Amino acid sequence: MLRIAKLQLLCIILIWIPAYSSSLVRAEAEPAKQDEVIPFLQELFDDRTRLLMDQDKTHIEDHYLLKDKRSNYAYLHEMNRAEYIQEWAKHRKMKFMNAESSIRIARAEVLGDTAKVSLVQSLKLSYEYIDSYPGQHDFGIGTRHGITLRKKDSRWHVEREWYSDPLEENSKEIEKSDLSFIPHKDPVPSEKVIHKYNRARAVEYANKYAGITWGAGNRQRYNQKYLDYNSKGGDCTNFSSQVIGDKEEGGGLPMKSGWHYLYGNGGSQAWVQTDAFKNFLIRSGYGRIIGQGSFSDIVHSVNDRQQHLNRPQLLPGDLIAYVLKGDVDHFSVVVGFDQAGYPLVNSHTADRFRVPFDLGWDRSTQYLLIHIQD
Repeated sequence: MLRIAKLQLLCIILIWIPAYSSSLVRAEAEPAKQDEVIPFLQELFDDRTRLLMDQDKTHIEDHYLLKDKRSNYAYLHEMNRAEYIQEWAKHRKMKFMNAESSIRIARAEVLGDTAKVSLVQSLKLSYEYIDSYPGQHDFGIGTRHGITLRKKDSRWHVEREWYSDPLEENSKEIEKSDLSFIPHKDPVPSEKVIHKYNRARAVEYANKYAGITWGAGNRQRYNQKYLDYNSKGGDCTNFSSQVIGDKEEGGGLPMKSGWHYLYGNGGSQAWVQTDAFKNFLIRSGYGRIIGQGSFSDIVHSVNDRQQHLNRPQLLPGDLIAYVLKGDVDHFSVVVGFDQAGYPLVNSHTADRFRVPFDLGWDRSTQYLLIHIQD
């Protein structure tokens, strides 16, 4: 995940072998240049997808120059993320069943024994609970990659790589908890209440414009009405503002003086910056904090409210803020719950579709559950 110091801009991305499937390459770069690197890239991402499932390092060792410091760093990064995701699943009493990957190449430049590639990966992961709630749950993650390749001994290798990785955490820092969510129950709405916030449309918007991840609509593209802030620090707060505030497709909350978007020019500070957005939601009355703290605290809070449906609930269309060292670092949109009642979220930077809300975070993270007032 990417953080911008002090400005807090936007936000910043079982011994048992499950199934996996090959990636599909959708190429958009110049064909003559792609032909030299596409087979390697397809094999690379296929093998990294397999690694996520079984952590067998032999899948990817040959794709790196392990004696080169930068290449070895990229290799270790992949090993660490595979370990993290499996450790997270173990602590949450889950197992991963399947992984599928596709890549789309935006640019490929080959000069001699060096190639520079820009691409996006769309990853689909599927999990089941080990002891309860039979049924498979699918979610998606989308990432943007800048890769430098080097040819050695007539074979391409990864020399260096950059991407904003939502799974870049230490597996030893996952919060361990024996607590589990209880199945979600929607409160019965009152027919006499006129809602100013359209939850159903907000969730539809979050699913349609979730970006390059598996599962997203709009051909995996953002809403072109709004600027893309990924290159300016991150797009998650901009996306959350769109979800609750877009009047044509989203939740339709009216813009206010401190929280607004000028089409063609961009969003106000409260529209695009994490802490400013959180402060606006609370001060304006649009949002209300109904739970906060560690992962265990959130489980307690959500379960308690499910047992007392007269209290404000965490519902699809609500928001979750992620706090690190006292500052809000990220925002996501609640879009539903799995069979066990686990909150699922969408976000930008990195793009997520129906992902368990704490995947990609660790015990240093504090969460704020923000209920959008109907």
